[in-house]
Amino acid sequence: MKILAITSIRSDYDLLSPLFFKLQQDTSFVLKLLVGGAHNSTSFGHTVNDIKNDGFDILMEIESLLDSNSSAGRLKSASILLISAIDVVKSFNPDLIIYAGDREEVMVGALLGGYLSIPTIHFYGGDHAADGHIDNPIRHAVSKLSTCHFVSTDEHVRRLLSLGEPPQRIFNIGSIALDKFNNVKPIPNIKDLIANKTVTKPAAILIYHPIDEEKRISTQLIDTMVESLNSAGYHCFLGLPNSDPGNAEIRSALKHAAKKYEDVTLYGNLSREQFVNLFKQSSLIVGNSSAGLLEAASIPVPCVNVGARQRDRYCTDNVLFVDATLKAIKQGIKQASSPEFTKKLAQISNPYGNGNSAKLAYSLIKENNFALIVGKTEDPLKNED
Repeated sequence: MKILAITSIRSDYDLLSPLFFKLQQDTSFVLKLLVGGAHNSTSFGHTVNDIKNDGFDILMEIESLLDSNSSAGRLKSASILLISAIDVVKSFNPDLIIYAGDREEVMVGALLGGYLSIPTIHFYGGDHAADGHIDNPIRHAVSKLSTCHFVSTDEHVRRLLSLGEPPQRIFNIGSIALDKFNNVKPIPNIKDLIANKTVTKPAAILIYHPIDEEKRISTQLIDTMVESLNSAGYHCFLGLPNSDPGNAEIRSALKHAAKKYEDVTLYGNLSREQFVNLFKQSSLIVGNSSAGLLEAASIPVPCVNVGARQRDRYCTDNVLFVDATLKAIKQGIKQASSPEFTKKLAQISNPYGNGNSAKLAYSLIKENNFALIVGKTEDPLKNED
């Protein structure tokens, strides 16, 4: 069975890489990766090298990311990926295409599968945030275009059912992103993680991705978050953002903050092993990364989610949603560090799964013939039961 996986950025690669390893180990599968977007950009760490170091077979590397820092550039980048991939995917003729998440590249995967009559599996569908970001309708549109859905929670199942997807196409496997917490080799000292950095204070991770409605204040917001963490007594690890429009201003602000404040470490692309160990040794995550909602509860680490991104997204009690103001951010950090919150944190479990999702996904792919249901003939008006 030939499987094609589409990946365009470090984050979506990490969402599925535990599954890739299992598929690669089974000689009944031929797994190849179509690698585009930020993976092939030196500005974002040229993370195609991570894929090569993991030993996966790359069908094609497509330089599709325009370094324009605009919404139009994001759309043009997706069109470059699509038009560059059509002939090579048609020639490879996979039995299955898999992709994860809500970025524009999953739309490319769904279109390739739909028009070339290739079964597809969309991972992490059925999720939703009330932030108005384009990723939400993209995620839902891709679910309508995909053959099957491997989702993370019962809520995601219900949301797909409400979109008119029949239950036989939906499989709740939990989040594969959590599998890495069970399998990563421990690195006990932060000093060994990042450039021999000696850290004497509690560590906090700050990850902030661009969002349109906060574009005007993003530079000030970075300074506010770093100042708040600095004054609260944390050593702040600043992660560079993804390639979405507005990332250039955030990158510049992060670099400025790293020079302005003490006890700050700026990092770009960490290996999976490095990031998971940094996460496990941190006392707090701040910003608007999905890692604070989906993965932090497995450690557990408190999350202060700042601003509009991720609002109303399904999560557990490790997350505090705060407004993008100095007062709200400082109050959130103070609350997340309180004995009461720490006590509550010890009682939580991650609603996104237990770290065994890659095995479930692998078994379902091996057991099912998705070609039998590649045609989506169902009428949504008749799926109410």
